[in-house]
Amino acid sequence: MRRALIAVYRLRIPGYYAATATLIAVALSTFLTLGETARQARGILSPIALCVLAICIVLAFTAPVFLPKRETVKVSSPVRGRWLAMNSPASKVPSHGVRAYGQTYAIDLVNEPVDKVRPPFGGGSAMRAPSEYPAFGAPVFAMCDGVVVRASDWRRDHRARSNLLAVIYLLFEGAIRESGGPGFIVGNHVTIRGADGVHATVAHLQRGSVTVRVGETVRAGEQIGLCGNSGNSTEPHVHAQLMDRASLWTAIGVPMTFAGITIGDAPELADTLPQNNEHLTTRP
Repeated sequence: MRRALIAVYRLRIPGYYAATATLIAVALSTFLTLGETARQARGILSPIALCVLAICIVLAFTAPVFLPKRETVKVSSPVRGRWLAMNSPASKVPSHGVRAYGQTYAIDLVNEPVDKVRPPFGGGSAMRAPSEYPAFGAPVFAMCDGVVVRASDWRRDHRARSNLLAVIYLLFEGAIRESGGPGFIVGNHVTIRGADGVHATVAHLQRGSVTVRVGETVRAGEQIGLCGNSGNSTEPHVHAQLMDRASLWTAIGVPMTFAGITIGDAPELADTLPQNNEHLTTRP
């Protein structure tokens, strides 16, 4: 029973998309002149889609308590230098407010080197060029040894959303992106399947920067791309997460920790994750 529930839970996102698309199609069809058969089909599809949508929503809120507990997996940090943590699973789970797309334990990392200034939120242009941020173009590294199973870098890098009005615009923009599927949310990304079956994904990479291809074997710490501002992103940053399978549609998140990093001004190395608004530093 539990395995069946988890299997259905995995399908909640495809089910949500299918039900929503069906309801939109039914709504649009009301403006068309349809034959009797088409009207009957519409009358059948509409309640079915509503039921599927309701089931998907209920599953999203209730099924996680039945998910098996996963051990935390230690991986290499995808960035080097000094980075600020945002939306960290060390502060709350799910870290991004949702478990969709395998994001339960995802973390966002924003570059804040000591010798460069990161543009402040709310100051200057509402939509700054991504090149104004020190994270843009920073190298991004593989978090584990494994085989590349997904590699995408064709999506454009858009301008940052650097004040409140721009972020509100991003909310509407994100709804449109989401209609295209999870690839348009995470933007350019690389997913690596480790020997233990865990899949490591880094996202929001720079257009044209990915240096690996599907089927290639990589080592932890190997450069695989550059930080960009593709997908649903307010500013250039690296989004990192572990999942139990490659597909963002059906994956369940896996907890992780970064090996050999320092937090804040702590002198010692630790296997941990920074909390929100804490800095992590890795050695070059």
